Amino acid sequence: MSHRHTSAQKRLPSDPLPPSKGTTTWGRSGSKRPWLRSALSATPVLLGPLAAVSFEIALHHFNGSLAMVLTAYREQGILPVLYTYGPRWDSKALVAYTCWIAFQALLYVGLPGPTQQSQQTPAGHLLSYRVNGLRAWILTYSLLAVLSVTGVLDLASIAEDWSGWFIATNLYGFLASAIAFVKAHVAPTHPGDRKFTDVAAYDFYMGIELNPRLGEHFDVKLFTNGRAGMMTWTLIDIANLALQYRNGTLSPSLVLVTLLHSIYVLDFFANESWYLRTIDITHDHYGFYLAWGCFAWLPAMYTLQAQYLGRYPTSPSPAYLAVTFSLGLLGYYIFRRVNDQKDVCRRTNGDCMIWGEPARFIVASYTTSDGTLHKSLLLCSGWWGVSRHANYTGDLLLSFSMCAVAGTTTLLVWFYGIFMTGLLVHRCLRDEERCLAKYGSSWKEYCQRVPWRLIPGIW
Repeated sequence: MSHRHTSAQKRLPSDPLPPSKGTTTWGRSGSKRPWLRSALSATPVLLGPLAAVSFEIALHHFNGSLAMVLTAYREQGILPVLYTYGPRWDSKALVAYTCWIAFQALLYVGLPGPTQQSQQTPAGHLLSYRVNGLRAWILTYSLLAVLSVTGVLDLASIAEDWSGWFIATNLYGFLASAIAFVKAHVAPTHPGDRKFTDVAAYDFYMGIELNPRLGEHFDVKLFTNGRAGMMTWTLIDIANLALQYRNGTLSPSLVLVTLLHSIYVLDFFANESWYLRTIDITHDHYGFYLAWGCFAWLPAMYTLQAQYLGRYPTSPSPAYLAVTFSLGLLGYYIFRRVNDQKDVCRRTNGDCMIWGEPARFIVASYTTSDGTLHKSLLLCSGWWGVSRHANYTGDLLLSFSMCAVAGTTTLLVWFYGIFMTGLLVHRCLRDEERCLAKYGSSWKEYCQRVPWRLIPGIW
């Protein structure tokens, strides 16, 4: 919730600031990270794709059973199983996916939208973004609806030929990661916001540039997360709905899963300006973690419930569906209200009411690497007085509801909730490490006022 304390001119992309070596008041650590830890941190470059392929094989060849895939790995060996059952190259799928990404890039550049700013970067940049994601989502799926109804496009073919799309998304993810790594060395957008270590593998995985851009306005990170990731999430869900409908059924569980997913995606685009102030934009550098994660991991793994139900419909009772869907709506309500309270406090500089009382907050300060002093408000009332990451609490409730509404105990369907638990717990710890480095004693005071991280009375 930062606002400018002293004036500083907005830096241009060409400003010749030196790359950061970990001396700023916050941000990803630089070369101080031990070599072994850095090298081990790069292992997801191998393990992530292997996990994604394993789930894809389970869905298409082992009735959605991960246990059967692991048994095949043990009995036959990993490479033989991958060769026999792994996804296959499909030129048509690659062309289709390329057209999809190109269309999203065209909308990103061409659609009008208000201009919003992110938080100040460690090197002092104040970046502007055109926020048009919601318009792009509406236009995209209105067009797809027309093409589908008129018979021009068969959406079910995407789910049916998912193997080829899986290859295409991974290809784009690796290419984006490699290009970002090279660009950070030879043509960085903001040199002062780069982070290097002594281990190239770690830099490739975690990223070097904070906000790489193509030209002045095409922000690679926002496009990757929003258009290659979140926009495609809805596409895969709808494709599996179409596949199930083509096969003669339309199960309530798949409809409700798609609704919960769509609520989450639409919230992202409706509040795209809020996303500009999240850890993804303000803290995480653009490397394999974000590039491959959004191009390949998100479409494949966040849609597992829809992919499973598209092939293996379930029949939970109406009462069960009502309860699990309602819990999902409750989780979304908490998630949205928590973030709204922070936004209101930021916009009004603390002059607002939270839960019927004047907002309580701590005024914290921090300094960017250009020497400019800034102030932030650490909100201590409302949901932010209940726990320090109450938004993650709502997110987790929604995540597990997305899994539960599928109505099966199959581990594959529950992976999303398990993964989000690990991701958000890790983010809790990263957030707190970053805030301690950024705000110092003010953050310690906030932790004393709000002792619980995620769930009051537990952690």
